Amino acid sequence: MVDFTNAADELQKMDIGLVAGSVDSLDDTRKMADELKISFPLAYGLNAKEISLKTGGFYEGEKAYLQPSGFVLNLQGKIANAVYATMAIGRLGAKDCLLLISYLRKT
Repeated sequence: MVDFTNAADELQKMDIGLVAGSVDSLDDTRKMADELKISFPLAYGLNAKEISLKTGGFYEGEKAYLQPSGFVLNLQGKIANAVYATMAIGRLGAKDCLLLISYLRKT
């Protein structure tokens, strides 16, 4: 998430909105946002299993947590690209999103 905060100026110049979600409580989400200096909206209190069923994200049943999932939406609100992590790597980065969105806007 810090990667996207660091790219905030570029995202704003391209008129790109950003939002993230967390299964954490409001207090824990606020603490994380403050510590990481997150500059975009964060949803909180999401149900990991429910989000997994709706998005296709990888739900770790034994440990009851959701691996990160990232989506780029088109102007109609439909998923143009999705990335699903199953371990510690495999996340969308700000640079990749900027390049992808630039490409999508040209096609």
